[in-house]
Amino acid sequence: MLYWLAGYSDGGDFFNLFRYITFRAGMAFVTALIFGFVFGRPLIDFLRRKQGKGQPIRDDGPQSHFAKAGTPTMGGLLILSALTFSTLLWARLDNPYTWIVLLVTLAFGLIGFADDYAKVTKQNTKGVSSRVRILLGLVIAALATWAAAQFHPEALTGRLAFPLFKDALFDLGIFFVPFGMLVIVGSANAVNLTDGLDGLAIMPVMIAGATFGVISYVVGSGYIASYLGVHSVPGTAELIVFASALIGGGLGFLWYNAPPAAVFMGDTGSLALGGALGAMAVCTKHEIVLAIVGGLFVVEAMSVIIQVLYYKRTRKRIFLMAPIHHHFEKKGWAEPQIVIRFWIISLILAMIGLATLKVR
Repeated sequence: MLYWLAGYSDGGDFFNLFRYITFRAGMAFVTALIFGFVFGRPLIDFLRRKQGKGQPIRDDGPQSHFAKAGTPTMGGLLILSALTFSTLLWARLDNPYTWIVLLVTLAFGLIGFADDYAKVTKQNTKGVSSRVRILLGLVIAALATWAAAQFHPEALTGRLAFPLFKDALFDLGIFFVPFGMLVIVGSANAVNLTDGLDGLAIMPVMIAGATFGVISYVVGSGYIASYLGVHSVPGTAELIVFASALIGGGLGFLWYNAPPAAVFMGDTGSLALGGALGAMAVCTKHEIVLAIVGGLFVVEAMSVIIQVLYYKRTRKRIFLMAPIHHHFEKKGWAEPQIVIRFWIISLILAMIGLATLKVR
């Protein structure tokens, strides 16, 4: 929104700063962070008053989780509010990729909010049925993927780019939309499954968001993309503003979500942030890199899939409990130990993902 002030600049005054995407990205981070600090405590107090008993705790979960009874959920509202306000304030609103990613984020946030609301009001862990959540997510992802394809360069439309290979493109044709649906919905649900311990999901989300902020800036800059041999997607550089707002909002939330959490992210946050990462990957044509950068989320999701399929076949379990972070809890790892080690893994995977920009 403030970008239009650059039109009043003669090139040598304060308004000229609004022309620079790096300045706007930095301010988006600061704005979202301050928003989180200012409104975090009032929102938590409001949620605690309205929810009473807070988020229901699974009966079959680790014993340590019963001490968290009464903790309010829907903390994702803080992240989404900070992210949305900051993005609308500092991003170029004439950029289609900004709107695609932001609307996907908010749409998945609404699905998550409905699920959290059902859990809190009914005081059970089921909420909205998984079939309904996935169906709605697929519709949103289909629209987002189709919209992104309309703005991709003609040479990249409907094609899948491979990391490490400079000119490798696989033409998916009409199957690009179903593929994009899988990426976005898969990402949303993988982050949702990861969100099971205090601070476990939000830091890897911020790390992945920062990584895709860099990727979006690179592929959106013709000169840098050409130098690195990366497929250029003009316009995606603006997503670094969104990514910066995500990090700022995430840090503001983490201040209250650090163990012991004063509020849980809930599906409101986890589905929204996972959808945001998937949408950024589709817009920047780095869908495969998302599987590397978000490798922790992939492992968490796969642990659930493997556990369910193996149990249906053999009536036995591979893991003590799924998702896999609960397996380590059952093995006696302390919660902070799991969280910090998973953060380290996320950072390593992010560095590997960024390295694909250079190794061509």
